[in-house]
Amino acid sequence: MMRKNKSVRDRWLTVRLSEEEEKKVTTLASKTTAPSLSEYARYTLLREPVIVLFRNQSADDFLTEMLLLKKELHAIGNNFNQAVHRLHTLDHDPQVKVWAERYEPLLHSFNQKTKEIQDKLQQIYQQWSQE
Repeated sequence: MMRKNKSVRDRWLTVRLSEEEEKKVTTLASKTTAPSLSEYARYTLLREPVIVLFRNQSADDFLTEMLLLKKELHAIGNNFNQAVHRLHTLDHDPQVKVWAERYEPLLHSFNQKTKEIQDKLQQIYQQWSQE
């Protein structure tokens, strides 16, 4: 197995910065995928591409709200399923049986729409978490 030769960095470049400049450079470096300030400085000085991380706060807030909504929809669906199942067990009352049969398509529709919403939220979450 061949190992990739790493170039030895044995040369120093000293740069003096004011406290404000240092904070600015450190902040810029922290918003990238560079593992260290030195790596960020090399990328920048050698004009190599620097990948900048971008977080959209409004998108993050939206995603947080949608995840809460997803949990609530799941809980409502579970409660509805349990209620309809319980009604099916009370088949000795003909009115209850008629009611349960009448609302069975609504339950199916609700479950289907809830699943679509959950799938869409999952897609959005995956898309945003990769950016």
